[in-house]
Amino acid sequence: MTQASTETMTTRQWLLSNAPQSRRQARLGALYQGWLTFRSNHLAMVGLIILVLLVLTAIFAPWLSPQSPVAQNLAGRLQPPSAENWLGTDALGRDILSRLIWGSRITLFIVGTVALISPLIGLLVGTVAGFTGGWVDQVLMRITDIFLAFPKLILALAFVAALGAGIGNAVLALALTGWPPYARLARAETLTIRNADYIAAARLQGAGPLRLLIGHIWPLCISSLIVRVALDMAGIILSAAGLGFLGLGAQPPLPEWGAMISDGRTYILDFWWVAAMPGLAIFIVSLAFNLLGDGLRDVLDPKAAKQ
Repeated sequence: MTQASTETMTTRQWLLSNAPQSRRQARLGALYQGWLTFRSNHLAMVGLIILVLLVLTAIFAPWLSPQSPVAQNLAGRLQPPSAENWLGTDALGRDILSRLIWGSRITLFIVGTVALISPLIGLLVGTVAGFTGGWVDQVLMRITDIFLAFPKLILALAFVAALGAGIGNAVLALALTGWPPYARLARAETLTIRNADYIAAARLQGAGPLRLLIGHIWPLCISSLIVRVALDMAGIILSAAGLGFLGLGAQPPLPEWGAMISDGRTYILDFWWVAAMPGLAIFIVSLAFNLLGDGLRDVLDPKAAKQ
């Protein structure tokens, strides 16, 4: 056995040790074991690979895009897929592949922003309600119920109609309508742990409510929220595409996938590729997020995965 193989085996044994000698070793070992569990889920790995490719496509869009996403060529409008235009052209002669590549940036911006804002709002509302209890819990949960009483997309449409069309307002509307499920989940987690022995011990040591929330309760709620966020990514993409389809999201000439489908719906019978290509992109990315969410659930919530 070579020296490199011995070092690799030693590192693996150190990470998988049942008796870690330091907090750092315990944390790195838990991360490594989680990665091994995730890697054993082949479908989750497929989803991860697709999303990594999506991120790389968004980063290197200026170099990967064969043409400008907004350059019009009326002489070459509605051309089928060919060697010159791999995915065809739209009604204004714009290269669909180039627009899909640049549209990946908009998709990641919307998904990333909503996935950052909504869970934070839900985590704050849910943990405060569950930890405080009493009338605070009642008020916050009734507000949450009001938001949950309306379909998310309908409520987002109402917000965008009030705020005005645009990608920024669409992101804000999706974030403001997406937090109630996270609040419910965080509240349920908080109710199960707020009377735990280590919470009582920390309170006896002088920890205040804010320290208990941030230092002891939030870390235990985050894993469940991460799984829920990963599984909700597909819904966020579809909601953003729905707003774009209705003309309330990204405005022309931005290459947003939902708006591209809207532009191609008139020609779908004769020039199917105009709407089918962005629709296929939305389907693949949504599927990838669902597969990734299933893999994260196996890692972060193994009890639920076994059920």
